[in-house]
Amino acid sequence: MTKKYILKSIPSNASLSIDYQNELNASQYEVVTTADGPCLVLAGAGSGKTRTLIYRVAYLLEKEVRSEEILLVTFTNKAANEMKTRVEGLLQGKAKNLWCGTFHHIGNRLLRAYGNLIGLAPDFGILDDEDSRDLVKACIKPFEPNGRDMKFPKPGVVQSVLSFSVNAKRPVRDVVLQNYPHLISFIPEFEKIKIQYDEKKKKSNNLDYDDLLLKWVELLKKSDVAREKLTRQFRYCLVDEYQDTNRIQHEIIQILSSHHKNVLVVGDDAQSIYSFRAADIKNILAFPEYHENAKIFKLETNYRSTKPILELANKSISHNVHQFPKTLKSLQKEGSLPQLVKVRDARQQAAFIGQRIIELGETGAELSEIAVLFRAHYQAAELELELTKRGIPYLVRGGIRFFEQAHIKDVLAYLKIISNPADELAWSRALTQQPGIGAGFAEKIFKAVENEKGDLVKVSSVEFGQNMPPRVRDGLNGFKKILKSLVREGIQDHPDMLIEEVLDKGYNKHVLMNFENAQERLEDLRELVNFAHTYKSLKDFLADATLREGFRGESFAKDGEQGELFQQLVLSTIHQAKGLEWKAVFVISLSEGLFPHAKSMASEENLEEERRLFYVAVTRAKEELVLIHPMTRFDYQAGTIINRPSVFIAELPASVYDEIEIEESEEEKTIYLE
Repeated sequence: MTKKYILKSIPSNASLSIDYQNELNASQYEVVTTADGPCLVLAGAGSGKTRTLIYRVAYLLEKEVRSEEILLVTFTNKAANEMKTRVEGLLQGKAKNLWCGTFHHIGNRLLRAYGNLIGLAPDFGILDDEDSRDLVKACIKPFEPNGRDMKFPKPGVVQSVLSFSVNAKRPVRDVVLQNYPHLISFIPEFEKIKIQYDEKKKKSNNLDYDDLLLKWVELLKKSDVAREKLTRQFRYCLVDEYQDTNRIQHEIIQILSSHHKNVLVVGDDAQSIYSFRAADIKNILAFPEYHENAKIFKLETNYRSTKPILELANKSISHNVHQFPKTLKSLQKEGSLPQLVKVRDARQQAAFIGQRIIELGETGAELSEIAVLFRAHYQAAELELELTKRGIPYLVRGGIRFFEQAHIKDVLAYLKIISNPADELAWSRALTQQPGIGAGFAEKIFKAVENEKGDLVKVSSVEFGQNMPPRVRDGLNGFKKILKSLVREGIQDHPDMLIEEVLDKGYNKHVLMNFENAQERLEDLRELVNFAHTYKSLKDFLADATLREGFRGESFAKDGEQGELFQQLVLSTIHQAKGLEWKAVFVISLSEGLFPHAKSMASEENLEEERRLFYVAVTRAKEELVLIHPMTRFDYQAGTIINRPSVFIAELPASVYDEIEIEESEEEKTIYLE
């Protein structure tokens, strides 16, 4: 016999007595209970901003604000889902109709409902990044008659220019002049491509991610009906991570909150580090100017770090002029002073970290509770090799290992050909970088190489491959130009010189035309030359550069995809580390020209963002913070360079850290702390 069990719904007027004063600290409680009208919440690192937002929503719902009248905007789907789940947990389902999501998610919902008011069909499609790139590629074709002409930037590069232009609300010309100076000659073509790209989207009834914001603004500006309905519906607008908003997102919130004036934005100007993604710190800094009688709250109680770590962070960020001053206060135990460790160079830096990681493990520290943070990926190249040799498993957040990046493997392919002319994979990778040569012709060329018994001098000659089609022959000539420079006498066992030849004879240009983050990749390649300089043998260099392929404990992870990768040391750029925390944090390469980035020194605005980046790095540490200053570095153009400490170290009072010098035992090749 089947019996029924009936689940009863909870009455909307159920009594839910949340003890806000007991659940929150005094500053959080003030925000939660009094933040009506325009409000700016300056939430310092580790101060519980998410908790504050969640309890603010719960408080509004308890005060009989309907869930559909609340708009809660976040920057990731993960954050949105977490907040909505936690609010529903607090209020037992009362938040069911809450408008909670990313800007793009909410924009999509509203455009489905009201897009017809601006001529947008409700069944529009959404282009993901790959779809957008394919559409840009179709628009590019008229400008590259040879199809694979390397002289014209690749679709991904063009797409990044157009997208930044939209999000920053700046003309394509201005974006190229400031961010892509190597592409100035293509400005007229980019402007034409943008027109074609927009026309093709409209004709196919598609929007890309940027359009979800752009059309949302258009809806609010052009449709009186939509603007009136939405501005009245959303009695309370709450925005997380406001320091990361771009100009379009700022404009959306300004319009939506224009009727009720209840707009609460939460963020930390001291952690605004994404200008390269079109985030505009002026949105948060100028909030009081945009909103008359705005209330400003500060969350300064830090639940993460010890007092000495916060003391260093406070001293550092105080040097920024354009900011809302805050002083983080710790609720944790006193703890030890951060350490400033002076090392000879990048190799000694890597050896020191390797040894300290092992020592921390011997004291019971979990590898997953330790992170090494850096300004740029190339700064960890030596460290990756050291960790592999010591058998220390690690994961790289948000990317892949240094020697497995596409541009590094491209260059190494040429060196592998010199070392082993029978390496078909290396030939294929190097050849297909050339315009006009696809995988099929690369295979045919390799068969011709085999017929020449791998004689690289013959292969680099004028006669080789003359029977190929014209477009393939043109690409092959570019390849032979590089190969000819590599087979000349005297450089075969100088991997640094070989790499320089590959870069100078065409690969640098290839990077500029093919990669969106071209300047970062060029920095990686310059560091690859420096790394190779200490090797006296090409085979030894290639062995070390590819050693990690056989190291099974090594892996990488994208945001939120750690899975079972628990017992591994974390390596991360500081940008990827924002929002995370570890018991012990090493911040490396704190030397002039490395961190802050050399180009930032010419602009106060850029230098202040670099200082915010340093602030983010040090506030990731809960108990132990180690800052490392390599005193020299090798540059293949300038030779050995004496490194002064980073300005971020030089401006700190000596009282906020312990200075550590190391010495290396000749007998045991071991580093000891003095």
